[in-house]
This record gives sequence, C-alpha cells and structure tokens, in this order.
Amino acid sequence: MDFKDQIKQLGDRIVRLKDSIQTEEATKTALILPFLNTLGYDVFDPHEVSPEFISDIGTKKGEKVDYAILKNGQPIILIECKHHNQSLTLHDNQLLRYFHVTKARFGILTNGVIYRFYTDLMEPNKMDQKPFLEINLTEMKEVHFEELKKFHKSYFDVDSILSTASELKYMGELKPLIVQEMSDPSDALVRYLAKQVYQGQINAKWFDYFKALIKKGFQQIVTDQITDRLKSALTKEEQQDASAVVVASAVDVAAEVKKDPNIVTTAEELEAFYIVRAILRSTINGERIYHRDAQTYFAILLDDNNRKPLCRLYMNGQKKYIAFLDEARKEIKHEIQSLNDVYNFTEHLQKSLALMDNKAEGSKVGNG
Repeated sequence: MDFKDQIKQLGDRIVRLKDSIQTEEATKTALILPFLNTLGYDVFDPHEVSPEFISDIGTKKGEKVDYAILKNGQPIILIECKHHNQSLTLHDNQLLRYFHVTKARFGILTNGVIYRFYTDLMEPNKMDQKPFLEINLTEMKEVHFEELKKFHKSYFDVDSILSTASELKYMGELKPLIVQEMSDPSDALVRYLAKQVYQGQINAKWFDYFKALIKKGFQQIVTDQITDRLKSALTKEEQQDASAVVVASAVDVAAEVKKDPNIVTTAEELEAFYIVRAILRSTINGERIYHRDAQTYFAILLDDNNRKPLCRLYMNGQKKYIAFLDEARKEIKHEIQSLNDVYNFTEHLQKSLALMDNKAEGSKVGNG
C-alpha cells in the first residue's frame, strides 16, 4: 500500500472512530500516534518519538510538549495535541515558547483530524502565528498528499520543506480572499476593474452595474475553463480511440496478407471472436485472446498460441458448431443456431481458459 492509500485509510479510520473518543489522551492514542506511524516514525521508540518532551524555558521548569520527533537526539518537529472536538489555537501554547529554545524547525498543532504546520518564515527562531500548511485528513486534496509526504521519515529534508513553505502559506491565505472576491467583489476591486474599461464617472448606478457584471464575469470564466477542460479531455480520448482503431486495422490487414489467399475471415467469425473475448474479459486481460483462421475452422487462442485453443468455430457449412478440446485434446463439437448461442457456452469457455492457462503455468514450472 502506497503512502497516499495509507493516508486515505487513516482518514476513514478517523471518521469511523472520532465520535467514540472522549478524551485528549484517547485522541492521541487512536488518531495521532497512527498518523506519526504512517509518517514512518517508530512511536514505541523514545529515541525517535519522545512523549511529554521536556525543555526548560527560563524560569519555567518541567513544561512539556506532547511529542517531539527526534533525530540524532535533537528535536526536529514539535507536536502539540488537543482533543478532536477542541478548536486549534496557539494562545499561550507551549509550541510558541519551545520553538525558539530548541533546534526544531517545525511545529505541528493538531486535534487528530486537522494538522497545522508552522515554521519561522517571518522572524528567525520565532514561530509564525499562522501555519504555512493546514491539512484535514478527512478532506484531503491532491496537493496535500505531496506536501505531507515531505514530512515522512524517508523523505524529511528541512530545506526541501522550507523551499515551498512560503508559497504554501501565502497561497493558503490568498485562496479564500480570491473566492470571496469572486462571490462578492469588493468595492476596491469593482472600482479598479471598472476604470480599466469605462472612462466616465463611476456613480452609484454605474458601480452597481459593474459589480453585477464583474461577478457574472467570474462565473463565466469558471464555466468556460471547465468546458475547455472537458472538451480537451474528450478530444484526447477520441484521438486515442482513433489511433487504436488505425493500429488494429493495420494489424488485421497485415494478418490478412500473410494468410492463405483461399481463407476468408467473415464478419460473422469476427463477431463471434468479440463475443468470446467479452465473455472472458472479466477473468483475464482481453489482449491475451487472439484469433486465427484456417480453411476448415476459425480458432480462438490464448496468448496467440496454437497449442492453447480456447475454442474453435465452424461457421462455413450448413450447420454451425462451437468446439472445445478436453484434457486429452479430443475435440467435442456443439451445434449452434446463431451467434447468440455462444453465450450459452460461457461455462465451457471458462473451463477451457482454466485448462489452457494452467497448462501454460505448468510448462513454465517444468522448464524452470
């Protein structure tokens, strides 16, 4: 299971358990320690994850921060924990006081659901009042997985995290402002944009007109971007489908050239082939199923191997048959009236597939 799946699983765990968690200690045990474990840290090794970490601060002796993640005996991340129902605030918080007297460059404030990550972007050795990253494990966004992965023990690098911390911090603060402007443009934005397109005096009437127009413009821009992305995705998919058809046609033409000129593969035979492939696709990759035409029968093969026939179709006579080989490779024919009857032999096809696939595995083992 990769890191992304582990975090998603942890988010599901939080949703399932949080309503039954009554105390801060239970929050630590049920939610926060599993999170640290997912980040690759051994929560049972006090040399790596130190609970109730003590660092004397001036006249204050014996104050503790809930956890410190250590490297070479020095804290690299300080973690302050709250109950999962408790709001997260830095007011009179140990993180602020501990940060400037330890070598830790990062502080985490969490209630087991929301994780706020802090550093010292504003002033060296003084933890910022605002986090540079906030993550809700039950509402993960794609960008969060990559940022969170940087705190994993295997990838932890101070410089790498700090290189994007500033952008994350300000982008996190800008996004709500942009959304607010889009839903309800401020007076300053309305006047600024209106002056770019209108030379007259912007009185109350024109102000209201432009405010409604700007709001509508934001909505149209979002709609147009969504539409363009959908069109682009559909066009790409159509191009891929077209390419696949061209390649398939080229393969079919090449196969036809190589065949005996007296052999003509009919549309009915090809349709039967597609029916067989559709039946077996739920069991194996459809690309493993091939067909070869002969003068007397039309063969459907596993892995394009003539020694692994899934079935044979006799479609050119007055009567039509579907045939299977048993374990003794004796052919057993069954009469069919139409192509729809092929569906009645689903169980036979599954047994034939199992027989041919097992023989192939047995051959590999024997050769090994």
